Amino acid sequence: MILSNLRERFANCQSSAWRFEAQPTYTMPGEQDDLELWRAGEPVPEGFNSAWHERVSGYVERGVSMGRVRVVRRPLTEYLRHQFEWAIPGNIKAGEDIRILDLTELELDLPSQDFWLFDDQIVVDLNFNPDGTMINREQLENPDLSKYLKWRDTALAHSVAFHEFHAGT
Repeated sequence: MILSNLRERFANCQSSAWRFEAQPTYTMPGEQDDLELWRAGEPVPEGFNSAWHERVSGYVERGVSMGRVRVVRRPLTEYLRHQFEWAIPGNIKAGEDIRILDLTELELDLPSQDFWLFDDQIVVDLNFNPDGTMINREQLENPDLSKYLKWRDTALAHSVAFHEFHAGT
């Protein structure tokens, strides 16, 4: 089932929302102006990403754990450097547990597919073109949950906290 918006999944989430992020670059129309400001050396704008931060804080306040593992390979893409400087610190402050999985010299049985896992039961695949533009979000009917849980557990076991990774970059 193609989803036009993930907010319903978050609104119905009872205990956890977890994302696996594997793309080296996301080419999202709403992020391009901020990326240009970052390239120009501008400081993070007041209220940057505040809508997401408010939602995350609200989910966490009602007892939903929010987490993700961000896959990277060196050298880091420009997009990742931007995210590390501007987006991830604010997301963590809002309540997300963000971990980094460096696959530069490591091979693991993990997908190249991004996905959200809600309450360890609902899987939403995020489908992207090679250039990082989104194709769609697809909630899977009867997914093999053991596969997605194994991927999550593997990613978590081999990742490090963002601040630990970022301190070394």
